[in-house]
Amino acid sequence: MQLNRRDFLKLGIAGAAAGVAAPQRVQAWESRAPADSESFSCLTDITRCIGCRKCEKACNEINQLPAPMQALDDLTVFDRERRPDVQNFTVVNRYHSGRIDENGKIVPDYVKVQCMHCLDPACVSACITGAMSKQENGAVHYDAAKCIGCRYCMVACPFEIPAYEYHKPITPQVMKCTMCEEEFTRKQRPPACASVCPTEAITFGKRSTLLEVARKRVQRYPARYQTHIYGENEVGGTAWMYLSGVPFAKLGFLQLPHKPMPRLSETLQHSLFSYLWSPALLFTVLSVVLFKKGRHEGLDNPQAGRQKGGCDE
Repeated sequence: MQLNRRDFLKLGIAGAAAGVAAPQRVQAWESRAPADSESFSCLTDITRCIGCRKCEKACNEINQLPAPMQALDDLTVFDRERRPDVQNFTVVNRYHSGRIDENGKIVPDYVKVQCMHCLDPACVSACITGAMSKQENGAVHYDAAKCIGCRYCMVACPFEIPAYEYHKPITPQVMKCTMCEEEFTRKQRPPACASVCPTEAITFGKRSTLLEVARKRVQRYPARYQTHIYGENEVGGTAWMYLSGVPFAKLGFLQLPHKPMPRLSETLQHSLFSYLWSPALLFTVLSVVLFKKGRHEGLDNPQAGRQKGGCDE
């Protein structure tokens, strides 16, 4: 059966009417963050970090990543700000913020950067295949078998963490910190970076417990710490949190809203599609455009229209 433009237009209008006639109730957005009592987390105390980069080495070894391009004792690595990539799940950057230590000396700050493992991750919300998922243990898990390479997770992440293996055209994957999920779920051991830190700058445990630890440090040493615990509320909360002696803006941290990123995007999606307004409207608009285009073509070239009609017969 063949449809002319008029029939196509009628079908579009009928589709729009069907979308309006069969509404579905819009549901309010609900957080899917795991309970703090079950969720693991890491607390990084920037005032304790000495920039030894042993966390980088431990991460490299446990994830079997390529050897770092610069040796761990090469201090020139701090001359530029680095970001995690396909070969480095975590990096340490140096900042000259003007912080003064207990001895009155001006000292640099070293900041470890990795996936923040958000409580309500934007990458998980954006993933259309379920390759990204938030686990009850706190980790944001990546399943390469489900990934189709759309890279929506990279666009959605407010911290710009996921990296893509562009150099592997056959089997590329999204690469990021795994929080050493297998280490603490199966082997009952902390993540490699937390295990190896010589100054105990990284503390691993239940998120609720680490928040209590952070607050006690701030209360006990008010001159040493900012009252702000980064990651407690940012983007709805993260599993990786920080304490600092200077404002986080001086250390390259982004100023982000406290609402989870998926709260806005998913609410907007549900509002548009729950009543089928968006697909029905799109279908109708396309029908009108095609109808008008065909009509103008027929008026401009009636001979071509007759020839086309003769061929159809």
